[in-house]
Amino acid sequence: MSSVAIGKEKGFGATFWDYLTTVDHKKLGNMYFFAGLLFFAIAGLEALMIRIQLMVPNNDFVSAGFYNELLTMHGTTMLFLAAMPLLFGFMNAIVPLQIGARDVAFPFLNSLGFWLFFLGAIFLHLSFFMGGAPDAGWTSYASLSLYSPGHGIDFYVLGLQISGAGTLISGINFIVTIVTMRAPGMTFMRMPLFTWTTLITSALIVFAFPALTVALFFMLADRMFGSNFFDHTMGGNTVIWEHLFWIFGHPEVYILILPAFGLFSEIIPVFARKRLFGYSSMVFATILIGFLGFMVWAHHMFTTGLGPTANAIFAVSTMAIAVPTGMKVFNWILTIWGGSIKVTVPMIYALGFIPSFVAGGVTGVMQAVAPLDYQLHDSYFIVAHFHYVIVGGIILAIFGAAHFYWPIMFNRALNEKLGFVVFWLFFIGFHMTFFIQHFLGLMGMPRRVFTYQADQGWDLFNFISSIGALLMGVGVILLVVNMFLSIKSKPLNTRDYWNDGRTLEWAIKTPVPFYNFKQTPLVRGYDPYWIEKSEGNKEGMTFAEPIGEIHMPNGSILPLVMSIGLFIASFGALYHPDGVSWSIPVIILGLGITVASMIVRSFKDDLGFHVSKEEVIATEESLYGKGGNK
Repeated sequence: MSSVAIGKEKGFGATFWDYLTTVDHKKLGNMYFFAGLLFFAIAGLEALMIRIQLMVPNNDFVSAGFYNELLTMHGTTMLFLAAMPLLFGFMNAIVPLQIGARDVAFPFLNSLGFWLFFLGAIFLHLSFFMGGAPDAGWTSYASLSLYSPGHGIDFYVLGLQISGAGTLISGINFIVTIVTMRAPGMTFMRMPLFTWTTLITSALIVFAFPALTVALFFMLADRMFGSNFFDHTMGGNTVIWEHLFWIFGHPEVYILILPAFGLFSEIIPVFARKRLFGYSSMVFATILIGFLGFMVWAHHMFTTGLGPTANAIFAVSTMAIAVPTGMKVFNWILTIWGGSIKVTVPMIYALGFIPSFVAGGVTGVMQAVAPLDYQLHDSYFIVAHFHYVIVGGIILAIFGAAHFYWPIMFNRALNEKLGFVVFWLFFIGFHMTFFIQHFLGLMGMPRRVFTYQADQGWDLFNFISSIGALLMGVGVILLVVNMFLSIKSKPLNTRDYWNDGRTLEWAIKTPVPFYNFKQTPLVRGYDPYWIEKSEGNKEGMTFAEPIGEIHMPNGSILPLVMSIGLFIASFGALYHPDGVSWSIPVIILGLGITVASMIVRSFKDDLGFHVSKEEVIATEESLYGKGGNK
């Protein structure tokens, strides 16, 4: 592979093949981002259908059965297949740049993780066209899912198993990357906050996802092979599913929110033009949240009759986890306090996030009081609380970070004026939708109902909530329009687009070359790029090595082929209990493809390719002109 080939414009076919075979963390980050955006749109459409159904009493916009499918797929898609890949997109695109690495530790596994996630998500959504989607809620409690007719729950189990394997692979990959591949001088206490939150999130993934894997395996065995892990009539216990699910499920909330915290911890100092306040305490709070996240799962189960001792223990631990979260909020406020604030689209998302997320956190602490949770547990109060955390925290972070990192990821800028319009539409719509649902819950409206009577006093609040959801939908459409408009905008070809970048990713001129850094940077403190700028370093980096040969990994189609094998095998497993004659051969075919790909990989001489010093210089000149990345 030569710099000449790298510098040339490629046709659509070549580009498409590049993306099918790529192991480059930047391209995979883009693929995660757009796949996540696709499923975010699908989950948003499902949410709009739910709100249209609940807009007026006694509505028949959708049937009760289809409403259950929408409810299940909205939650499942938004959490597993939209928010997570969108965050993984930023983690892939930015973290190796922040730590001064040329790629992740295991590029092949990085590609495999993406394709497992994507094909698992496609498999799950094919359920809509193949007999019905899962209909037991996004948590799929065994008391409902075990006896659900059709194959909807089987799609849920198999799809999440495949996607979950991809997520687990990615978690391991990021831990190894961050621990072993940091640039010289980047100690743990010099790492950017987004890198720290990625590290802790990856550790949570490694410890939490096996619980979900075990639960899904038990459900698979119960539904397909007649075992009785959760069948109470045969000596099983349905509550065991709840324990296994929430041992995964509550850390999952922090798997999502910690990267969002990290993104805002990068955005706020840049636009407050001030170092992040209390860096050490922010790191400590991140670690503590990760640790305590595993100690609160049963607060989702106060109403199952665990007893006063267990309820008290989990109530206290739930209150305790608010402390490190509060530390973070105060540090963000103190970073803004006294700063020279520059109000941009990313910054206004950060300013909107703080009160929105605090509101979600406060209602969460309220639920830590078990007697109150008994009253509110199955009401719309919980729906409001949960969405204030997820939308008010994670989605605002994703939208803000999209504007913030778009110049690095795509060498383009999103339109600022349209960005402000999107923010206000989405932000106002969000609060219209969910703030009022607190009161619906206090007035007794239960969750998961597909309609309600006209004489219960819920009509106006539901109507307002649905109008807010439509506003959010308009905001998302305009955001996508903004992304498409950016394609036609002029390439930036600049470094430090916001002029106040502090970390290493802003030191590279865009478009970022496939090897990231022509020379490994030397990190001389926290906020390394800020240090170099303040000392007048025009390159933005002090280098730890001269320009020399660079070793890069080869692309491969095998991750996609392995994932397709599991995708095919899942169809055979799906229809096996029905006695379909072709199901066993399909299972064998699918697993055969995956195993054969693994064998080919094990024998393949895949030492990557070398880029000589001359090719590095030529590539720099083809991207940036004479003088290269200066």
